[in-house]
Amino acid sequence: MKEEPILEPILRYFRLSKVLRHIPHNVVVLDIGCGTKATFLRHISPRIRQGIGVDFKVDPFESGNITVSPLHFSGQLPFSDATFDVVTMLAVLEHIEHESAMVTEVYRVLVPGGKLVLTVPSVWAQPVLEFLAYRLKIVSEDEIRDHKRYYNRQKLYQILIKKGGFSDFNHQYFQLRMNNFCTVNKQ
Repeated sequence: MKEEPILEPILRYFRLSKVLRHIPHNVVVLDIGCGTKATFLRHISPRIRQGIGVDFKVDPFESGNITVSPLHFSGQLPFSDATFDVVTMLAVLEHIEHESAMVTEVYRVLVPGGKLVLTVPSVWAQPVLEFLAYRLKIVSEDEIRDHKRYYNRQKLYQILIKKGGFSDFNHQYFQLRMNNFCTVNKQ
């Protein structure tokens, strides 16, 4: 297995700590793009009722209240309507080819009043991330090459509120404006 670049776990830690306070107790969570170790779900496991993780690069496993399955998104999530209280996408949406279809599916699988919590790199992060990946080799080159787009507040508002139908747009930049943190609710 390829060794993880040195900066990856540090960036992941900051994302996770930013998101944690937005996960209520005793909820059912879907983590899209959970990663091979389902780090976030394992971390929140004691506080949630159930956690489901999906990612195209995972081997299926179950551990306590956590279930992880491989998924190649092809336009539809394999879950019933109104299944999850919270959906997380931490550094994932920028990798999805058809972002509108993914946002529509997230809306569908959330319960009424459910919350989407996401992080995505900002438009200002692209040259920095490319330098860190291609020159310094301290973040994953494969991950950076796979970015389909970068976001600012307006782009997120457009895709989540105007196109996606979500409400209660809450946005902030973090990590020196290199990342977007956003929460929205299903009406």
